[in-house]
Amino acid sequence: MTGREYVDLSELRVQVFADGADRVGIEALAQNPVIRGFTTNPTLMRASGITDYEAFARDILTVVGERPISFEVFADDFGEMIRQGRRIATWGTQVFVKIPVTNTRGEPSSSVLRTLSSEGVKLNVTAMTTPEQVERVVECLDSRVPHFVSLFAGRIADSGRDPLPLVRRCVGILDSRPETRLIWASPREVLNIIQADQVGCHVITVTHDLLKKLPLLGKDLDEYSLDTVQMFHRDAVAAGYEL
Repeated sequence: MTGREYVDLSELRVQVFADGADRVGIEALAQNPVIRGFTTNPTLMRASGITDYEAFARDILTVVGERPISFEVFADDFGEMIRQGRRIATWGTQVFVKIPVTNTRGEPSSSVLRTLSSEGVKLNVTAMTTPEQVERVVECLDSRVPHFVSLFAGRIADSGRDPLPLVRRCVGILDSRPETRLIWASPREVLNIIQADQVGCHVITVTHDLLKKLPLLGKDLDEYSLDTVQMFHRDAVAAGYEL
């Protein structure tokens, strides 16, 4: 297609969550009605220079309002995960506690999920890459409590596998669990937003850098071609190249 294909993000079924730990960026995105929630993780927080975990989290909660936001435990011991999860859950009613699907030794975090979920803690179970993991996790979650399960579709694609069939299977697993929603995590390109919508995924988490590309959705391809030619010429002139 060479003509402009109009894409209205507000009409997509998939909800876009912003994934990051930059306060300025989060504050700006909080003004955008397209952004329906937020997520972060210790890796993003470290990259942003965050040193006080709880102070950062409480500050960000004043920015995002009532939209859901996920904060991750960073313990590796299951008992400590439970303690941290309980504490994080007290920060706000919009807070979801991120729990990794296993600890660093590959041991399933099932006991953590059962304990916290049974106490009414809203969870975001993270770092999953297979439908089998999703099935095992869902069995541990209280169906009366809202939860997210995050399938890292971008990492699946990085391995050379097509994530779409796996995402579809996970959507099917959750058909009978309306309180548990599937997140397409770690997207690699804007196209993933359209793909997530087409397969019925409930949420996609998008980094701030990738969100900057949203205006390109539906862009006229002939116009995009001309933009590219102009960019190459502009940079060659700026560099002062001669032959």
